[in-house]
Amino acid sequence: MFLRKTLLATAVAAAALTSSVAFAAGKQDFTLTNKTGYVINEVYVSPSKSDDWQDDVLGQDTLDNGQTVHIKFSRATQACEWDLKVTYTDGESAEWENFNLCEVSKIRIFYNNGETSAEYE
Repeated sequence: MFLRKTLLATAVAAAALTSSVAFAAGKQDFTLTNKTGYVINEVYVSPSKSDDWQDDVLGQDTLDNGQTVHIKFSRATQACEWDLKVTYTDGESAEWENFNLCEVSKIRIFYNNGETSAEYE
């Protein structure tokens, strides 16, 4: 539990930084792009083996349509399988399971015909 809070706190702090700072990047770092047409109010990233989302990695920020956020992990982070949850300003949410963030570097989410989907590379 302590390690999970530390990892998410690191991800929150790193996502909030916009200037170039010396940061030991983790292999799980990725960019999340909002292509849904809606504002995302919250983003959660959690190890797949956990049943707790913990803190919103956006903090007090939002992710507008067309915007990208860089989510960074500590170099000490070991887990590769992560789940992702986004919550829109109207309270609706979407979740994905088992992104291998050791191999995925970009995730783009879309909303079409009442369904939110993700593509990744």
